[in-house]
Amino acid sequence: MIKSFERVKFKKIRSESSLSERKCVKANVESFIKNLDKNKWINKFFAIYWPLKDEVDLRELRKKYPLALPKCNSRKSIEFYIWDDTPLVKDQEGIFAPNNSNLLNSRQISYIFVPCLSVDKKLNRLGYGGGYYDKLRANKDWRLIPCIGVLTDKCVSKRLLTKNYWDIPLSGFITDNKILI
Repeated sequence: MIKSFERVKFKKIRSESSLSERKCVKANVESFIKNLDKNKWINKFFAIYWPLKDEVDLRELRKKYPLALPKCNSRKSIEFYIWDDTPLVKDQEGIFAPNNSNLLNSRQISYIFVPCLSVDKKLNRLGYGGGYYDKLRANKDWRLIPCIGVLTDKCVSKRLLTKNYWDIPLSGFITDNKILI
């Protein structure tokens, strides 16, 4: 019940974020990647997401970096596939996803960037409630991969968000004003 209220509240706040603020978030994500030790990600992929309404759009990173996109399956979980030149198709949730057989395992992903409605100071993420990223990260191999929230600064909660026992905190987050990893 409380999480539903939080989702409504932060969807409204996110909808009020400007294109300029979202572009600053994207620039900070790119700055973060540029400053990484290349040995930490060479021959690996950055996992991003296909942006929904008002989410920060990271798709331009494809011009410079190897990317993977999630695909929601009928088991209500996600798997990451190489984002290649094959046309994308809508997955179980109606989100564009790769339509190839290039399934990646946890050792092939260097960082996971996830959209957030909100995040709090304990790095608890508020998403849409499907639990896809928590289910993925319940596996210890996937939990070892840094999972970075992507959102505008005004969506960072000043209060602790409601947390369920299955919620797995993020490794950090990137906004238009800060990189906290």
